[in-house]
Amino acid sequence: MRQQPRRAFLKTSGALLGGLFAGSTVVAAEQSDRFVVETDDVAGLQRAGLNVVHDLTVADVAVVEGTEDDVSSVTSSYAPDIEVSLKDPDVNETAPQETRDEPGYEIQWDKQSQQIPQVHSVTRGEGTRVAVIDSGVAADHPDLEHAVNEDLSRNFTDDGFGAGVPAGGSHGTHVAGIIASNDANDEGVVGSAPGTEIVDCRVFSTAPGASFADILAAVVYSAAIDCDAANLSLGAYPLPRQSLREFYGKVLNSTMTYANSQGTVLVISAGNDAADLQHDKNFISLPNEGAQAFSVAATGPKGYAFDAGDAEQGPKSPAFYTNYGTNAIDIAAPGGDAVLSAIESHPDSWYYDLVYNTVSTPRFNGRGDYTRAEHDYGWKAGTSMAAPQVAAAVALVRSVDPDLSADDVKSRLKRTASVPVDYDKTYYGAGYLDPLAAVTG
Repeated sequence: MRQQPRRAFLKTSGALLGGLFAGSTVVAAEQSDRFVVETDDVAGLQRAGLNVVHDLTVADVAVVEGTEDDVSSVTSSYAPDIEVSLKDPDVNETAPQETRDEPGYEIQWDKQSQQIPQVHSVTRGEGTRVAVIDSGVAADHPDLEHAVNEDLSRNFTDDGFGAGVPAGGSHGTHVAGIIASNDANDEGVVGSAPGTEIVDCRVFSTAPGASFADILAAVVYSAAIDCDAANLSLGAYPLPRQSLREFYGKVLNSTMTYANSQGTVLVISAGNDAADLQHDKNFISLPNEGAQAFSVAATGPKGYAFDAGDAEQGPKSPAFYTNYGTNAIDIAAPGGDAVLSAIESHPDSWYYDLVYNTVSTPRFNGRGDYTRAEHDYGWKAGTSMAAPQVAAAVALVRSVDPDLSADDVKSRLKRTASVPVDYDKTYYGAGYLDPLAAVTG
């Protein structure tokens, strides 16, 4: 088994938690006037003088604003909402974002490995819907303007910038492009399910953080509008298994179970900590270890466009950063990899091992108002990039078999996946994603 670099645990104390966008360097602070409450009685909360921000009582959860004294007068089952700060992985910071010769499929090793053109001879994902719970999707990106449903898209933050905009950064647009970039416009790149409809559920704003409560609300909303999949390329790790954190896991599980029961497959990145989640007894990773989560590990090539020597590996090999664990991972998919030493030795080609797709950079005026986005194409890596490959596959399967339940879809994807030769389930769960087998088998 290949060696993983030793991970450095995040130091947690008091109100600090691990971060959103798993594998990032983060801190998280509890809010003093916003609370997540386990309840099915919104009226009782309102009578106590609390402002109900998100009514999620279909999943026995609500999010309120008010004093802790008012909350505790109604229920003892609550916890402060949390805001999480983050820093993107360094490998993405060094990758360029620039347009290459079009069409970009020639450098999309991820789509080539999944035989996406052959998949499109069966289905392009028509008649399906995928929510992207992320930093915002640029609805006017040339490769996504055909796919984003702006009427259904929602801004779950309080920044007032609206939805269908990448106000929280380029991450969400890259995720959406992996799912649905237009394969029929003779420009740009290819998405796995360009026929699906994308709903932007923005939970990140200009500050590098997101509200746990807003993420719960976005999950419930995705189920309410009949999304076939909701992609969550985010996560918190390491969280202590005991103490107050049990509450967050509890309300997350009830929310995720509700969404799954409504037919929405929750596709979630496994995290980028090179952590053995199966044997980590003291900590837990959420939401990918939550109830009904379809947890995705990442793979990628080493030396796709340069000579990596003895380090060379194909696109199905585990990425150096991916979290793993046979019973913690459901499936693996292309997320990008890197020979870190090649960043200096091959400055013009190392990043081809990452995932290439749509990006949009937000622009703001001097008052801090969102004004526009600059659209482009660029490389990113992470389990954040692996998860949308699977969310797209959910859409593809639902397109050919619309009556399948969420559990049926997950079973189909796992049954048609396979573990590459020379590896075992530790890094793959059921195996490496195979969309073609899933839509034909």
